[in-house]
Amino acid sequence: MSKKSVTDLNVESKKVIVRVDFNVPHKGDVITDDNRIRAALPTIQYLLDHNAKVILMSHLGKVDHKDPEKTEADKKKNNMAPVAVALQALLPDYKVKFVDATRGEALEQAVNELQDKEVLLMQNTRYEKGESKNDPDLGAYWASLGDLYVSDAFGSVHRAHASTVGIPTHLPSAVGFLIEKELKYLGKALDDPKRPFVAVLGGAKVSDKIGVIENLLEKADKVIVGGGMAYTFYKAMGYGVGTSLLEEDKVEVAAEFIKKGGDKLILPVDNVIANDFDNPTDIKVVPSCQIPDGYMGLDIGPETIKLFTEELAGAKTVFWNGPMGVFEKEAFAKGTIGVCEAIANLEDCMSIIGGGDSASAAKNLGYADKISHISTGGGASLEYMEGKTLPGIAIIEEK
Repeated sequence: MSKKSVTDLNVESKKVIVRVDFNVPHKGDVITDDNRIRAALPTIQYLLDHNAKVILMSHLGKVDHKDPEKTEADKKKNNMAPVAVALQALLPDYKVKFVDATRGEALEQAVNELQDKEVLLMQNTRYEKGESKNDPDLGAYWASLGDLYVSDAFGSVHRAHASTVGIPTHLPSAVGFLIEKELKYLGKALDDPKRPFVAVLGGAKVSDKIGVIENLLEKADKVIVGGGMAYTFYKAMGYGVGTSLLEEDKVEVAAEFIKKGGDKLILPVDNVIANDFDNPTDIKVVPSCQIPDGYMGLDIGPETIKLFTEELAGAKTVFWNGPMGVFEKEAFAKGTIGVCEAIANLEDCMSIIGGGDSASAAKNLGYADKISHISTGGGASLEYMEGKTLPGIAIIEEK
């Protein structure tokens, strides 16, 4: 599957609609992390260099359309205007315009007045109720504003929305440089990995990762499981889990994975446990099979860090998604730090972090530059590794 790239389009003096992922963390009018805006710059810059008129669309946060009061509050909170200011600061040599509209006269006028080498950022796509429903009329209307469509919001391509699937139904389309990079790394890991290929999966719930575990048990040489979901596996093995996070309805699924995985599936052998989540007064390390009543597992233990590091040694391809414990709390961060260090120190290895909390961990710990690729889309990268079709990619024209 080789999708058209932005470089395959003739963009000269054309109105190019680019779906970007500017869903950035913000407090009021202040953008607290502009990484996602920076990630879109190579595609925007390419279009400006080639005299395009660039129309940017993105969502920001959630907008509840059920309750009018809540809708207004969400719109106020998730207004795109501050993002335009941040983008202008990153593109000082170009004019970045903002239009506080998602349809209608003001938007159409702003589009018609757009000159070559100018950027227009539209208001939050989720102001429109039909965005998340992929309303066909909305998709057709947005498509009527441009000549070409470029998809560069990897964090949104697993959702069939009007801005990700509706618009390219009507326009010549291609992917931007960010999505190209994502597909290169994730595609290589899934379809043609250098071996040994080791997958490390953490996070809270087995239910979030069933398809991924299933697919990676087929594709990878080892699948390491840590984080909150490990306790559902312990329960399947007949261990007591105390008050640890447990998905009772997924115990049978975990038992199936243990049977199917055999030596391929690596589980923690010890855990850091505590008597309370919010105010722990007793924290200790116990073997995984000995979590007493009244205690909850909140991280992998030192023996497990050693085991996981050994299992990762010599890996040539690694995919990691999900922390090993409650890494926001210092007392339960050692497991995530240990795994991150082990992956960062691998030599001659293609290492991929599948977005989300593991990406934050790698950045916060200062290991981001030692990882081959940090995905910009947690949900999308997981669905890709599950082998699912991503609707926002599938709709794009083939080369």
